[in-house]
Amino acid sequence: MTGRARLREILPPAGAGALCGLLAAGTSLAVAELAAAAVREEARPVNAVGGAVIDRTPAPVKDWAIENFGTNDKLVLQLGILLLLGLFAVTVGVLALRFRRAAALAVLGFGLFGAVVAAGRPEGAGPDALPSLAGAVAGATVLYLLVGPSLRMVPGPPGLSEREGEAPARVLTGFERRRFVVAATTVAAASAGAGLLGRRLNAAGRARAAASRTALSLPAPASRAGTVPTGAELRVPGLGPLITPNRDFYRIDTALTVPRVDAESWRLTVRGKGVTRPLELGFADLLERELVERRITLTCVSNPVGGRYTGNASWIGVRLAELLAEAGVRPPSRGGPADQLIARSVEGMTLGSPVEAVMDGRDALLAVGMNGEPLPFVNGFPVRMVVPGLYGYVSACKWLTELELTTFEEYDPYWVQRGWAREAPIKTMSRIDTPRGLDTLPAGRVAVAGVAWAQRTGIDRVEVRVDGGAWSDAELAEEDSVDTWRQWVWMWDATPGRHSLEVRATDRSGSTQTADRVGTVPDGATGRHAVVVNVN
Repeated sequence: MTGRARLREILPPAGAGALCGLLAAGTSLAVAELAAAAVREEARPVNAVGGAVIDRTPAPVKDWAIENFGTNDKLVLQLGILLLLGLFAVTVGVLALRFRRAAALAVLGFGLFGAVVAAGRPEGAGPDALPSLAGAVAGATVLYLLVGPSLRMVPGPPGLSEREGEAPARVLTGFERRRFVVAATTVAAASAGAGLLGRRLNAAGRARAAASRTALSLPAPASRAGTVPTGAELRVPGLGPLITPNRDFYRIDTALTVPRVDAESWRLTVRGKGVTRPLELGFADLLERELVERRITLTCVSNPVGGRYTGNASWIGVRLAELLAEAGVRPPSRGGPADQLIARSVEGMTLGSPVEAVMDGRDALLAVGMNGEPLPFVNGFPVRMVVPGLYGYVSACKWLTELELTTFEEYDPYWVQRGWAREAPIKTMSRIDTPRGLDTLPAGRVAVAGVAWAQRTGIDRVEVRVDGGAWSDAELAEEDSVDTWRQWVWMWDATPGRHSLEVRATDRSGSTQTADRVGTVPDGATGRHAVVVNVN
């Protein structure tokens, strides 16, 4: 048989086989979506596999993804998983034309992998495997049936042969083509129906959570943060505001989809070493306690020098130290047996905070409100931790559901298992907000401005220099508190040419920001922020 005749034999069934594979994959995802509605939305295969990828990704790769994709890093990952799934489906569909049973078993194996991953994640449990298993069985069945009688090939007319005496190419008859189209259309319609039903059921759960947040009216805090001091916010164009709006607050976490937790069903447990009175609280119980309001700057350990993964907000919540004391917890300095507080999220994240730090008098909170409204879902609704002075990966657990007292020796939380430091106090840092790197400026007086922070200590001085020359003192805005960043501005007589602007901060202990450039791993970046600008 010539190459042209062989193509006529291979291409029609190969295309149909690829379509069968894609239909089987679509069926798997649709059935899994429907099954997840009976378990929980986070158990969907794409979420489970994506979460496992995040869990196993080396820290430098995660930092690269955050730096290049920002808050879209999870969307990129999901699209990548779907692309790989599509390629797998096409390959298996084509192979099924010759190895029908083996291809169906490959689909089952793929689903079993997803089930093991889902059940084995930090927050996983046995039922989390069901969506992947149900989807795999459905997909394997569809593939096996579609590649059966529906794709039976028959010899075509002799005219399809290229040379006299050759066997004719094998083709689908008109009847077989119609039967295949009917079968494929039926599968597509049934899958779409199952997927839409699953999405609707999952959306109903999200709607209940959204309704619980919408209906929530936060009680007035017994202890208010007070008004922002006069002069604490500089009105410089290009300088970020003193209080970061909720819509602009950074989001860094490992959740592929933002958990939507119903406040009415939410529970918090407090247990572990040194807990003499274990607690279980509902959201209403938390709101009945004394609430306080504090302005606190949060910083992600993945924030590079000059980065934007830091923000300042007004938080309303319950003092964490008082809650722990009510459970009988004592810090190590007072004889308590636990030195680490493990916070667990509804999506399985574990963060470990020093017990001494959260009970040393600082405003460590179980926050329920942010900038005058209930926490946004992306920022941890209904309850999250906020601990000033510690990087978020050891303190700022979102979607909080459990607090466990233990020791650093007995348990390594999520990020420590992946090579990050056990304890991570925030380092003194400063940033230039304006002008931006590579801006073109007119010669003359230019406002160089930004923010600096040194939590639990406070900023005492900010200096700027041009082209590596002498340092000049910037004007500091009034300090709101030692737990919030501080704005600064320096007026520069800019001359034509290309110039480098560099900033450094000194905290109240006398420690000046180091020039040594170190990456974010294992406990936060160091170095001085600099921008290059052009002056005409």
